[in-house]
Amino acid sequence: MGCSSKLAECLPCGYGYVVLTAVGSVFVNVWHAHNVMRARKKFGVEYPLLYGPEDKKEFNCIQRAHQNYLELWPEFLTLLLLGGVQNPKVATGAGVVYLVSRIVYAKGYSTGDPDKRKYGSFGMVGMLVLLGNTVCLAFHLLKWNPLKAIKS
Repeated sequence: MGCSSKLAECLPCGYGYVVLTAVGSVFVNVWHAHNVMRARKKFGVEYPLLYGPEDKKEFNCIQRAHQNYLELWPEFLTLLLLGGVQNPKVATGAGVVYLVSRIVYAKGYSTGDPDKRKYGSFGMVGMLVLLGNTVCLAFHLLKWNPLKAIKS
């Protein structure tokens, strides 16, 4: 049973994996939100407070991990969905690496020791690959070959 959409006909084979990776990012966001809701109950931090007082450091770290995810989510989705047009397998792989790193980042940060968030820093490699993939798409669309320009 195939998709008969005109858009689907224009997208490269394997782009569905890029879409599934984007959907996976929604689940990572829901997981973060669930962690914050549980921490609100555990530490008694009521709405509308975004952060708790200084003695609620563990709550603040959990909340900060979620906020950081939200801060980078638009860039991630933009690079994933656009770069996936150029090379869906590369975009999917880099996207999965990034999402796994965000979970590792949050797990480390949620201990209350902000230094442990660094264990998830490997996700920036995924983000850089997504950036490079998207830049390649731009070059391709502009029919510009930087290597050819250097040789001239």
